[in-house]
Amino acid sequence: MNEQERQRLLDRIRRPSGTIGKKMPDELTILGTTVDLNAFVFECKRLDTIPEDERERVEEMKMELKRERLERKHRVARDDISFEEGERLVESIIGIDRAHNALAGLDTPSIEEEMRQKKLDDARELLTLIRQGL
Repeated sequence: MNEQERQRLLDRIRRPSGTIGKKMPDELTILGTTVDLNAFVFECKRLDTIPEDERERVEEMKMELKRERLERKHRVARDDISFEEGERLVESIIGIDRAHNALAGLDTPSIEEEMRQKKLDDARELLTLIRQGL
């Protein structure tokens, strides 16, 4: 692969909108171990909140995804590989980014949940003010 092709692939990796509409890989091999990534993310997303015992597992997976992404990006940037191999690596990196984003957003409450919580807090504050006035 020539330097112009390499730069084009690296630009695709850096693009913030690169994960939009992309599918995360069903499985991913990290350090020789195959992980059913799609099932793992789905299992975590179906929970309302992540229990403490699972939180460590999720954080570990996010770190592994970051590590694997960095390793693959270095291969694109530095290794003597074909353009086709580079494209495969870029697609896998975009899938890793998609999975990482899904896991990173697990503890982020939805807008509806934030609004519900704000209403509850406001109602508690009003009730406290009313009690103090009586």
